[in-house]
Amino acid sequence: MSTFSNFNRDLIEDLREHHGKATAGPFTGRDVLILTTKGAKSGEQRETPIVYTRDGDRYVIVASKGGAPTNPGWYHNLKQHPEVTIEVGGEKLKARAVVIDSEGEYERLYHHHATINPTFHEYRKRTSRKIPVIVLETAA
Repeated sequence: MSTFSNFNRDLIEDLREHHGKATAGPFTGRDVLILTTKGAKSGEQRETPIVYTRDGDRYVIVASKGGAPTNPGWYHNLKQHPEVTIEVGGEKLKARAVVIDSEGEYERLYHHHATINPTFHEYRKRTSRKIPVIVLETAA
């Protein structure tokens, strides 16, 4: 198992043990949720810890992959299967993932996310792809 997989597994365990609050490592004090998607090809459940921001009652996540030239696997999963589960604040919620296409809303949400999490400004400089912004709309 890769070091990155171990890091994600340990972060997920930490989040679950502390009701959605990371207590160690680089995500301490940041808003992190656990996104559960269905694999686009495998159909298997995949869990990924992801930094989020809020836009009203919606959760906003950004498929930055640290500014890599390709989108992360979880992005392909939610594009194929937009019905997801999120764990946030120790609570499990069903949500629908919506990729933001409207340029004005995209820029507003990306800027807000990057203002709270400044490394996202850097991720844009590292890649030529348009980094996807996704809103997670929870069921009422």
